[in-house]
Amino acid sequence: MSLTNPPSGATGGPGSVSAGARNQTLKRSVQAAFEDPADRGIGPVGYQSKVRVIDKYKVVGFISSGTYGRVYKALGRQGQTGEFAIKKFKPDKEGEQVSYTGISQSAIREMALCSELSHPNVIKLIEIILEDKCIFMVFEYAEHDLLQIIHHHTQQPRHPIPPTTIKSIMFQLLNGCQYLHTNWVLHRDLKPANIMVTSSGEVKIGDLGLARLFHKPIHSLYGGDKVVVTIWYRAPELLLGSRHYTPAIDMWAVGCIFAELLSLRPIFKGEEAKMDSKKTVPFQRNQMQKIVDIMGLPTKERWELITSTWEYSQIATLQPPLSQPAPHHHQQHHHHYPSQSSQGRQSAAAGSQLEKWYYTTINQATGASGGAPSLQSLGAEGYKLLAGLLDYDPEKRLTAAQALQHPFFTTGDNVNANCFEGLKMEYPHRRVSQDDNDIRTSSLPGTKRSGLPDDSIIRPGKRLKEG
Repeated sequence: MSLTNPPSGATGGPGSVSAGARNQTLKRSVQAAFEDPADRGIGPVGYQSKVRVIDKYKVVGFISSGTYGRVYKALGRQGQTGEFAIKKFKPDKEGEQVSYTGISQSAIREMALCSELSHPNVIKLIEIILEDKCIFMVFEYAEHDLLQIIHHHTQQPRHPIPPTTIKSIMFQLLNGCQYLHTNWVLHRDLKPANIMVTSSGEVKIGDLGLARLFHKPIHSLYGGDKVVVTIWYRAPELLLGSRHYTPAIDMWAVGCIFAELLSLRPIFKGEEAKMDSKKTVPFQRNQMQKIVDIMGLPTKERWELITSTWEYSQIATLQPPLSQPAPHHHQQHHHHYPSQSSQGRQSAAAGSQLEKWYYTTINQATGASGGAPSLQSLGAEGYKLLAGLLDYDPEKRLTAAQALQHPFFTTGDNVNANCFEGLKMEYPHRRVSQDDNDIRTSSLPGTKRSGLPDDSIIRPGKRLKEG
């Protein structure tokens, strides 16, 4: 349910208002914005809901906004206790003119899937309310998300996420993925901002706006949505233009999230090339190069069907990794990794820097931990799990079920059901705004997220709220 903070709306023209008047409009209360009739289509209302949202829920704050709508925090009324997140879908707009054209494909998919899914590690849909042509999806509320937790650990003094917390987060995330994939659901937008965490340490996969069923699709998945998954978490087969793909794309994203929990920064932080005016999907050379810099060049030996990908010829334009792992590196960590797997030897031969990246990361984190639990306790099994999730070949990449059985979870520290178990500190809860500053503005296309500082989408003069 993480959404993007939109840019300023259009100005000028006969319908524009003065800056002062516009600011007054922007500063309406959250409740007033939530009830705004202008967001509910035009013309006579053909359907009158038997349930009014504001009768059942008291809106207490604005969380975030994006392409498809706005998310609010609310408290239950009429004997319904607890906190909730309400996603309010926007009608389509042309400039400042609101026009009701029906329900978006994304909204239909999200409602259909969330209505059927039920698992402790997937965010729970409480109900859907249709009121005056406006759709409200009411979800259980989570106090944190992984992006916020990672951001907290980057604050000075920078300190690593405890290894027991990482292990619990990964196990719960994989458990949620296994449930989705077993039920033929691809998430297609796994990233830290979309992984919620409750105050009791339960990890829940959220924002199924790009999710879809993949059992017997009528058309290729590519034909339905040409661009899926936020760029930093996008699997190589997607970057190389595969027309068909599998749950392996979600597992690559999980591998990227694992790496980010370790290093507190995206492992493959590329720049996205935008579509041209003809909506042609460009080859994401910069992002693919970021992957190659760590993983080495993909070869037919490592990925048998790579030659059948749409953009295979582009691989020749990529540069091999700048340096090979230093010989003393493996000697230094020989006690951590006494016997390389055949997969590890093949990767090293192909120029993979992933093992070097992993041990450098956990050693640096240990040196900066200031007495906190050492990431070195994740050991060689941590590397093997990461390498299995980030295998170039989708056929060889670990499935969620295989990853859950990985020795990483049965060696060393036990896996806790509460990812905050044993922590002496508390993470700050997400901030909610008392002003709906996104009322009557357009929104950024593309990536949706909650509002933590993230240099991939910050624009000059704009400050993102925390979601």
